[in-house]
Amino acid sequence: MNRFALIFVILAFGAYSMYVMHAVGYFGLWQSVFVNVATIQVILDLVIVCTLACFWMVGDARKTGRNPWPYVAITLTAGSFGPLFYLLIGEFRNKA
Repeated sequence: MNRFALIFVILAFGAYSMYVMHAVGYFGLWQSVFVNVATIQVILDLVIVCTLACFWMVGDARKTGRNPWPYVAITLTAGSFGPLFYLLIGEFRNKA
């Protein structure tokens, strides 16, 4: 994946995430998740995808000799930022 695209996504999504945290706070974000069945479906989808990403990162890290656990921890606490940073750092490692 292109480094520029990863950096752009991280910065854009990070800026929006900061806006949301400022507007409703971390716990306010989680309260809004359980408003109705549609929002619960979206969070379940996110949990499934992040779980799959964690398994992929661990498997890929074994093949490439990387430590996946910081990225798994980020994924568990901040969602898609974990896999995004894993991919970005991998891009920098591949160029070196």
